[in-house]
Amino acid sequence: MNKTEFMNTIDSFADICVQHGGIDADLYEKYDVQRGLRDKNGNGVVSGLTKISTIEASKIVDGKKVPCEGRLYYRGYNIKDLVNGTMNNRGFGFEEVSYLLLFGTLPTREQLLQFTEILSRSRTLPTNFVRDVIMKAPSKDMMNSLSRSVLTLASYDPKASDISIPNVLRQCLMLISLFPVLAVYGYHAYNHYEKEESMYIHHPDPTLSTSENLLRLLRADKQYTPLEAHVLDLALILHMEHGGGNNSTFTTHVVTSSGTDTYATITAALSSLKGPRHGGANIKVVEMMNDLRANVKDTKDEDEVRNYLEKLLHKEAFDKKGLIYGMGHAVYSKSDPRAEILKSFVEKLSQAKGRHDDFNLYSMIERLAPEVISGERRMYKGVSANVDFFSGFVYSMLDIPLELFTPIFAIARIVGWSAHRIEELINMDKIIRPAYISVMPNEEYTKMEDRS
Repeated sequence: MNKTEFMNTIDSFADICVQHGGIDADLYEKYDVQRGLRDKNGNGVVSGLTKISTIEASKIVDGKKVPCEGRLYYRGYNIKDLVNGTMNNRGFGFEEVSYLLLFGTLPTREQLLQFTEILSRSRTLPTNFVRDVIMKAPSKDMMNSLSRSVLTLASYDPKASDISIPNVLRQCLMLISLFPVLAVYGYHAYNHYEKEESMYIHHPDPTLSTSENLLRLLRADKQYTPLEAHVLDLALILHMEHGGGNNSTFTTHVVTSSGTDTYATITAALSSLKGPRHGGANIKVVEMMNDLRANVKDTKDEDEVRNYLEKLLHKEAFDKKGLIYGMGHAVYSKSDPRAEILKSFVEKLSQAKGRHDDFNLYSMIERLAPEVISGERRMYKGVSANVDFFSGFVYSMLDIPLELFTPIFAIARIVGWSAHRIEELINMDKIIRPAYISVMPNEEYTKMEDRS
């Protein structure tokens, strides 16, 4: 069998999979199966309890559920208050909010100093890890590279399979510390070996925050402005955790409940996040905006921009999926608080970077898109810009390559995953095992010679 015959055979087998794998959509309604673990109103099926975070997108008025402005709480604290608090302190908030999510309380000054020192001391890779793991077989997919590095770290841990809380906490703190290093080094290896660009590997500075180190490691000259570091710090805080019901965090709970180790669990969460329906949305926003600029003559003309948005919904523009990326959310309807917070800092950064025209274009689309969507489609709830709409713009202004957009999401979300893993281990009672209803027909076995 030559290569062409081999691939043709695979294609024919795939056709058999499709032929016998399809399930009549009406059966989901017949058996009251909530596809995607959500009902027709978008409400998630309750699968657990958590004290880590929550989302508010509706309230009860006169006995009826009505949409409200979105709110996000970390350990009972409104995300807006946490952001304002860290910004007013003129420090970097990633470490402080990480402490809150992991331990359930805001740190004292001494506790924060101890916690920050632990993170700094944990930001060191095993000897020759960069050479032997990251620089060997570099991948253009940074999430795959990150996953491989995490799994390989298990080989260097003599207590890799120990799921006692102190050991898991040690492992989680190490991964939180190392994720920026692993992601950026993985990108530099790819950039050098696959794109034939210059290679440089900087060591982290133990005196710097997570966001400062990330920019320092990424850039050839190690230079960044305070505004750049603070905006990146804010983006990391906003992506750190989101209610527990998102796909990758649910994956963390499911895999943890099996009793497996931290490295396997976090790799599973990474695999979930890398899916374009989860962690890759901000990349789609940037690509959509590039397509808009290429196809709209005057991006300041509202009628032209509106016409492009209508073409997106009609599957006549960009990737022809019928979506305006960055608009709408599975839970939020009136507003995504993360998008609101990020937008105020996006404007400051756009002015500093000389990209205020781009900011105005984003703001115009933020205003027009809900009008276009509501005019074209029947909506069961409102639609507004989500955090992905602005985060891709932020990363592009920070000169972060597209390949690192989703890894940066992971650099933030590893904190939430760690908190949920520890919570699941503390309260673990049974392995998470959902039920599936079988709709397969009964068949009689036939002999080989009787099969057509």
